[in-house]
Amino acid sequence: MLKHIPNLLSPELLKILMEMGHGDEIVLADGNFPAASVARRLVRADGHTVVPMLEAVLMLLPLDRYVPHPAALMQVVAGDTVKTPIWDQYRQIIKTVEKTFTDFEYVERFAFYERAKQAYAVVATSEKALYANIILKKGVL
Repeated sequence: MLKHIPNLLSPELLKILMEMGHGDEIVLADGNFPAASVARRLVRADGHTVVPMLEAVLMLLPLDRYVPHPAALMQVVAGDTVKTPIWDQYRQIIKTVEKTFTDFEYVERFAFYERAKQAYAVVATSEKALYANIILKKGVL
């Protein structure tokens, strides 16, 4: 056991967060995301949801302050009437730890999948909310 490390973060995920360099991206994926088919490195976080995972990851991972949008969301598909209240939670969490955060980048669904293929890792959660996928770009300390 270690002090001050959220117990939600597995040893595998801690290793990945340490390995990531400035500009590398990590995807926190909802339960519907095709994580296994797009991930270069897949971390299973079954039974967990994205909100507490985001809080835990951001305790350790600095966001890139040199880009306009260090966090990206999957854009709602045109014509889809789904609501995305989870995005407000994400915004609040990020603003708590990154005071200069302004807003998300919104990425079209298939472009999001392509970007996720280039991410350093994908964390597959059991999140049930739709459009709950988020990409984080690592910054520097």
